[in-house]
Amino acid sequence: MMGSYQRVISIGAHPLDAEILGGPLLLRYAAKGARCTTMHVTKGRLTGPGVTPAQQAAYDKTLHEEMANAAAALGCDCNALDYFSAQLPGTAEFTRLIADYLREQKADCVITHARGTLHPRHYYTYETVTEAVRLLRQEGLPIQLFYGENCEDLAGFTPTCYLTMTQQVLDAWLGALQQYSIFNGKVNDMPYYEYYHSMAIIRSIEAGQHGFAKAYMHAALLDNE
Repeated sequence: MMGSYQRVISIGAHPLDAEILGGPLLLRYAAKGARCTTMHVTKGRLTGPGVTPAQQAAYDKTLHEEMANAAAALGCDCNALDYFSAQLPGTAEFTRLIADYLREQKADCVITHARGTLHPRHYYTYETVTEAVRLLRQEGLPIQLFYGENCEDLAGFTPTCYLTMTQQVLDAWLGALQQYSIFNGKVNDMPYYEYYHSMAIIRSIEAGQHGFAKAYMHAALLDNE
């Protein structure tokens, strides 16, 4: 069950993650008048001995355009922190940064990675965002934390709620994801579109519904404190 939220922030480790994790929920609440944001912790670094600063700058420009276009397609704004993976702050420092941001933004709903991930930056984001929300709850701020389904974060991922989608909403979500080159197969051969379209059908069946659904998991350790 989901509540009535006014400030919704989806925090992903890399560009595309925030939209995968929170996209349908962001679309739902943006349409209700909430302010919604996609937040990206890291950006990619071009690799290889011949990469020049100009090539990295051009890559960064394209990536920021993709972030902005995807956010706009979801009815959101975006916040790119632009860390390189190797230059991320320690977890305690980053937890404080996230807590300060969420407090300043008066966030009442946050979406991020689930714990059971195969990617170290995903786990870093899960750990720091979860702890930041825990600290803010201890201050008395009523923030709901959801973990969104991501194909790299499925170990122990057990849905506790499903957000149903019409064909129109599914198309809007996938259309937002298609703003990224990586989603369209231009970076690797992961069949992103086929996976997330298929999972939307499977999750709808699990929910006992017809059509499409996105799975979310409540932050159980926080909710049971």
